[in-house]
Amino acid sequence: MKDDFDFKLPSENYDALAPDGSEIRLLAQTSRGSMVHCTLHPGQVSVAVAHRTVEEVWYFLEGTGQVWRRQGGRERVVDVAAGASLSIPVGTHFQFRTTGDRPLRFIIVTMPPWPGEDEVYRVPGHWPVKV
Repeated sequence: MKDDFDFKLPSENYDALAPDGSEIRLLAQTSRGSMVHCTLHPGQVSVAVAHRTVEEVWYFLEGTGQVWRRQGGRERVVDVAAGASLSIPVGTHFQFRTTGDRPLRFIIVTMPPWPGEDEVYRVPGHWPVKV
């Protein structure tokens, strides 16, 4: 029987490289959502992607950066640092980069839970990729 009280600590080494090039450390999940710890190192710019079926909310823990999002006719770049949060609705094109000399670290909650790499598709980016 599966234990509904999931508990995880982030591992020292990342569990996976995301399709956007960031480091992913797996955290707790339920049948309705999953959570990961994400790291993008100084000087790096992620690959621009969009999601087919999931939406996400991000909460920034450390570092400074920028996040670009585009959906339909709306497009925005926001500066992020510890304490900031944002949403990534289904189908939104997005890309992020680290602007400071420390890693950009944040928590991502995905609803429903992350279904696998086929969830992501590449899109034209806002910045040149550096991962």
